[in-house]
This record gives sequence, structure tokens and C-alpha cells, in this order.
Amino acid sequence: QVQLVESGGGLVQAGGSLRLSCAASGRTFSTYTMGWFRQAPGKEREFVSAIRWSGGMTYYADSVKGRFTISRDNAKNTVYLQMNNLKPEDTAVYYCAANPNSGMVVASMPQRYDLWGRGTQVTVSS
Repeated sequence: QVQLVESGGGLVQAGGSLRLSCAASGRTFSTYTMGWFRQAPGKEREFVSAIRWSGGMTYYADSVKGRFTISRDNAKNTVYLQMNNLKPEDTAVYYCAANPNSGMVVASMPQRYDLWGRGTQVTVSS
């Protein structure tokens, strides 16, 4: 079964940290771009970060640069999102997704991703 499973969400105070994980299975993702998106209540889904599984090229939204770090563990087929200095505006459901395309532009386009996880809730209290 091809799937992405997120974990690691939770409730944290502003300034705190969380690490999200995305376990990928059922398909070879070595040529894919893996992305994290988030969606807050009443808002559209927005790009957070992405990483090329092969080569490790990374991309970040301006709102998270310097605070979030994306990485991957090839042996575990898992992508991580380390989130530091969290802010209340980071509160959202965070989704992991797989994109068969490459490049900076397509990395931020949710319509280019063909597989999505169910999401994990991140809540940052002020």
C-alpha cells in the first residue's frame, strides 16, 4: 500500500520546538520531491518546505526560513521537519506529500503532488 504517514504534532508554547516525521512506503520515492504543507482553519493550504529525495536540495517558504529545517533519512524512508522558535501563526494541520517532479517552482505547488498523508495537528500557544 502506497502511503505517507505523518507523526510528531502536538501542543507547544511559543518559542518551543517540534519535529514532524513522514514515513513513506509502498513506492520508490528516490526521484521524488517530498514536501510539507500546512492548512490553518479558514485558510488555504500553503507550502512550508520541500526536499529532493535524491541530492537533498531543499526549499522553504519565507515565513519559516531560519526556523524550520527539512531533512530525510534514506535508510528509514522518512522525511523530517524540525520546527524551532514556533509561533502561534504556525498553528495548522501539517501534511506530508510526494511530488514526482523536480525544481523550485513545482516544489511549492500543491497541485503537483500526487500523494498526501492525512496530516498531523500542530498547535502553538501564546
